Amino acid sequence: MKRYLILEDGHIFAGEGFGAPTITTGEIVFNTGMSGYQETITDQSYNGQIIAFTYPLIGNAGVNRDDYESINPTTKGVVVREVARVTGNWRAQMSLDEFLKRKGIPGISGIDTRALTKIIRSQGTMKASIVDAADDHAFDQLKALVLPKNQVQQVSTSQPYPAPANGRNVVVIDYGLKHSILRELGERQCNITVMPYTTTAQEILDLHPDGVMLSNGPGDPKDVSETLEMIQGIQGKIPLFGICLGHQLFALANGADTFKMKFGHRGFNHPVREIATGRIDFTSQNHGYAVDPESVNHDNLLITHEEINDHTVEGLRHRLYPAFSVQFHPDAAPGPHDAAHLFDEFMEMMDAFNDRQTQGGNHAQAYRYS
Repeated sequence: MKRYLILEDGHIFAGEGFGAPTITTGEIVFNTGMSGYQETITDQSYNGQIIAFTYPLIGNAGVNRDDYESINPTTKGVVVREVARVTGNWRAQMSLDEFLKRKGIPGISGIDTRALTKIIRSQGTMKASIVDAADDHAFDQLKALVLPKNQVQQVSTSQPYPAPANGRNVVVIDYGLKHSILRELGERQCNITVMPYTTTAQEILDLHPDGVMLSNGPGDPKDVSETLEMIQGIQGKIPLFGICLGHQLFALANGADTFKMKFGHRGFNHPVREIATGRIDFTSQNHGYAVDPESVNHDNLLITHEEINDHTVEGLRHRLYPAFSVQFHPDAAPGPHDAAHLFDEFMEMMDAFNDRQTQGGNHAQAYRYS
């Protein structure tokens, strides 16, 4: 089935359709991962986006029940050089083609993804469509598209739900969370309550949690500014850990600014330096926005990590409160597990805070970082 990928700047790529037999429109981005396509496609941070995979063969391991990051992905489309027609992994339950058909996501193969990636790197992310005909009508429809600003609202849970265990009580604010975050907390026996992004500080405090996790999610962090008051209301009272979008929101809540990157970081090989120690971790990343380092108030926030290639801010820690955040994904699904230790640091932070609370210590003084 002949299909076309058309870009906002006028480029046309001809290919073969697979997956759902529908047309689609969204923001096109590229992912440099060599594996982990199931986790990538089901990551809600790709809400509204068409994913172009730079690795030439996608789909050879099929799709299985263990690697979902969400059950109902909201990715708009998938672009590949070649889609595997045969799956050879013992865990596979269906092919990528069948999976995309079931989830209503169209795909297109036979695309020169190297040339496409060069365009995105040069021009920046842009609107794109997968269509049956690359005619004037298709381009008119593409130009008329207004990218949504309510992306977190589209993917966040509408009702709280638990993931019970017998350990530390952790509230996870769902901005579009990956299941791998819950897996990492579950492996540490955390008793989890997942809450909507509209949750207030008082609703969290009423649960008396040991810690709060701000999850990843899609879109511009400034589009969910209503959550900043909640973050300001709990920091200093409960240990806090933010990941990806949660990191950006933590920064905004403490007076920093964010900006849209030209083409973002999307892949599993991004080197990140911990500034204090010089330690290098290779990390999994998926974001199109970043924290402006010039906007960081150094009286309140300490920049803890930076991306080696472009020096973007990859980690923050509050100087007064038990609160920190990272731009990358320490849950590493997919990707390297170099940074999984940050979940252990969160556990230690919660324990230390509870010990000081029991002893009646001065929290602000105890957590001051120079």
